[in-house]
Amino acid sequence: MIKVFTTKKDFDHYRNALKSEKIGLVPTMGNLHKGHISLIEKSTVENDVTIVTIFVNPKQFGPNEDFDKYPRTLDEDLAKISAMALLISAQKEIAVFAPGSNEEIYPQGFSTTISVGPMTQKFEGSVRPTHFDGVTTVVYRLFTITRAHIAYFGQKDVQQCLIIKKMVKDLDIKIKIHIMPIVRNAEGLALSSRNQYLSESERAEALTLPQTLVKIEKLIRTKQDYKTFVSDVLKNDKRWDYLEILDSDNMEAPSAKTQELVIVAAFRSGTTRLLDNILVPVHAG
Repeated sequence: MIKVFTTKKDFDHYRNALKSEKIGLVPTMGNLHKGHISLIEKSTVENDVTIVTIFVNPKQFGPNEDFDKYPRTLDEDLAKISAMALLISAQKEIAVFAPGSNEEIYPQGFSTTISVGPMTQKFEGSVRPTHFDGVTTVVYRLFTITRAHIAYFGQKDVQQCLIIKKMVKDLDIKIKIHIMPIVRNAEGLALSSRNQYLSESERAEALTLPQTLVKIEKLIRTKQDYKTFVSDVLKNDKRWDYLEILDSDNMEAPSAKTQELVIVAAFRSGTTRLLDNILVPVHAG
């Protein structure tokens, strides 16, 4: 049985009653898939109480993005969480905070923005200039509201993960960030709420994204010329917003100190924009 709260007042009352429990947080925008469920499951294993937040955050959507049509499926989401909870052998508590209005997160007169800086201005930030400020602002709010000890995020949004880690470090927030591996379908496509926008033909076309990343990974691991391959891909296929091989710690160009690479990409299939990445140890071979 999960507990559901739609107002901050009711959630605060619940949270204040939790004393010594170890609390995990899984922030989501709902429309849950197996990737989200893997985060919730991990949290239930590692913590006494898991808090799942379901909130479509208006601050991270640009004026021409899909905020209004973003799927809101609370009943289905709660059913998926309940089904997962039944499979967990230990009797762990799960609470869902699903604000019934934006004002539960951003009260009237709210005007503060949390901005991390240079890392927010490239790659996703160059395409969506206000996106990461919206993400860090809502995540900071969720951290302070839930007062969780550990928060779980998916590696698919690797730049977002690094930005949140930087915010936590800079502001000395007492929370641990746990990044979980990407969950993929049988064909290799990273699970995303936006995959449902794809037509059948676009879904097949979208497989170009993971297949290309795997090809680059193999070139790196076998110490072949991956840079020419990447250059040719970008020159000959305009569906890529970017395709880069970077230091996974900071999303900068690799240096002599780099321990792990991240192959990071954004790809457009039809009108849907998809993100993906693969981590590769520098000395892989």
